Amino acid sequence: MIPATIPSPTAGVLHLGPLPIRGYALCILLGIVVAVWLTERRMRTRGGEPGQVMDVAAYAVVAGIVGGRLYHVITTPDPYWGEGGHPLDAFKIWEGGLGIWGAVALGALGAWVGCRRVGVRFLDFADAAAPGVAIAQGIGRWGNWFNNELYGGRTDLPWGLTIHQWDSGAGRAVRDASGDPVVLGTFHPTFLYEFLWVMLLAAVLLLVDRRWSLARGQLFGLYIAGYPIGRIIIEKMRTDEAELILGQRLNVWTSIIVFLIGVAVFVHTGRRGRRTREVEPETSTM
Repeated sequence: MIPATIPSPTAGVLHLGPLPIRGYALCILLGIVVAVWLTERRMRTRGGEPGQVMDVAAYAVVAGIVGGRLYHVITTPDPYWGEGGHPLDAFKIWEGGLGIWGAVALGALGAWVGCRRVGVRFLDFADAAAPGVAIAQGIGRWGNWFNNELYGGRTDLPWGLTIHQWDSGAGRAVRDASGDPVVLGTFHPTFLYEFLWVMLLAAVLLLVDRRWSLARGQLFGLYIAGYPIGRIIIEKMRTDEAELILGQRLNVWTSIIVFLIGVAVFVHTGRRGRRTREVEPETSTM
């Protein structure tokens, strides 16, 4: 039988003896593994050597996790610094809360540092990594499903998501006096919408890279500009608490700024690529 709604887990953590295995962390780790694997394959076509992607990823992943957590804590300060907040909870990444904007920004900076140390062109690495990073975002979004978080408004659509009242510290649903998990209702699965969007974005990036000859850095620019398009729509569907600026969620404004940055990167790298192609024939005739 086909369920009337999409179910959510009643527990986001599995205990193997004294070792807690959290679904959120597993999704993040799986996304990283897939991104590194795909980037390694794509980097080989750009003249990369075995092991270089792993060396760069060591810098990018650590910086990305730190950046993602910093963005989340800064833009959602109440659980940590507000009334009744717990500052030490800012370090509990396994409970959820990684802002993609901070993750990409500091992750890119970490990748730049890694590329300089390894001797890889940063734009080559960024182009190779872009589709894998998008896929990693999508896989990571399933961590929100495990934590019963990041959903939209109520809905009676067949793909509505059942959400439980959640105890983030324990990593499981709150239970009533009868021992049954408390259900809050059925909501739009915005985590699933974003998963589908970034998977489509990754497919488009792979197709564009195969069909067209882009300048170095342009594919990365397309990724930067492409992701916010879907994120703005999905962000406006979400109902969780968020900082508001001029009546709009902070992430909506961030999406607009990131989109403009992506367009600027695409245009700038394209112009630089054309100038390079114009100079090379002149140099070769000397």
